[in-house]
Amino acid sequence: MAVPEEEIGDIVQDAYAKIANLDSVAHIRNSRAYFFATARTVLLDRIRRERIVRIDSMTEMEALTLVDEHPDPERQVSARLELERVRRLIAALPDRCREIFELRRIQGIPQREIADRLGIAEHIVEAQAVRGLKLILKAMAGEGVGEALAPQPQREKVGERQRTE
Repeated sequence: MAVPEEEIGDIVQDAYAKIANLDSVAHIRNSRAYFFATARTVLLDRIRRERIVRIDSMTEMEALTLVDEHPDPERQVSARLELERVRRLIAALPDRCREIFELRRIQGIPQREIADRLGIAEHIVEAQAVRGLKLILKAMAGEGVGEALAPQPQREKVGERQRTE
């Protein structure tokens, strides 16, 4: 846990103050260990206090968030159009890629289960799900659907270099 350097002095001071307020120090066997344990307690107390939000602050925050949380009609239409676009892009994926993408990304089925269902290796499921996502993201980034989803030329290794057919 990283402590900002400017707070270390305050933590050390608070730890010394806690020890100084003890009625007796006779129970302390290892002063160094006791001091570090006390400093740790001081730090944890500070963290707990930072997490506590004052009730009047909550009221102010709630007043600021009373704005209508529903999107305006323009944003609703825009969201619907974007959703329809994504649906079309998914539908335009190659058959196997689309099937795996839908099972993995939309239905949330684990890769292993998809591999078992389709009788293919798990790494193929992963590769096809990633491929589908990349194709959709490319198409959404501005490339036309046809450009992003067009089959890529096969690469064949020849010695140390690659040749595109």
